[in-house]
Amino acid sequence: MKYQLHTEIIINADIKTVWSIFTDFKNYPNWNPFIKSIEGEIKVGERFQAEIGSFKFKPTTKVYNQEEELTWLGRLLIPGVFDGRHSFQFKENSDGTTSLIQSERFSGILVPFMKKKLNTEIKANFESMNEKLKELAEKA
Repeated sequence: MKYQLHTEIIINADIKTVWSIFTDFKNYPNWNPFIKSIEGEIKVGERFQAEIGSFKFKPTTKVYNQEEELTWLGRLLIPGVFDGRHSFQFKENSDGTTSLIQSERFSGILVPFMKKKLNTEIKANFESMNEKLKELAEKA
C-alpha cells in the first residue's frame, strides 16, 4: 500500500535565506516543532540520525542539492514494513519569494493502519514546520 502527503508554502524571503535556516540542523531543537534533531553528515547514499517526536531513526540521504532539495528514505525495522521517502524541495520564484514543498511517500504493510494519523497529525506537523520556517526566514 502507498500513500502520499504534500504541503506547500510561499515564504517571503530569498532562497539563500530559507536554505540557510533549513540546513542549520544544529539549531532545530530551538525552533523546529516537527524534526527535533538531525545529526551527522548529509551526503547522498549516507545515513544520518534524525529524531521526529520521540521516534529516532537513521534515514539514508537520497538527494541533496544546495538550495534545491533534500530527500531521504527512512524505514521502520526492515524494508516493506513502513517506509517513508521524505522530500523538501525549494523553488526560487520570480518575485523574490521561495516556495517550499514538503512531501512524503509512504509504503509498506503498515500504511493502511496509519492513514488516519498520517493525514491528520503528521500532515499538521509538516504544516507547523513550514509555518515556523516561514516565520524565521521572513524575520531574517
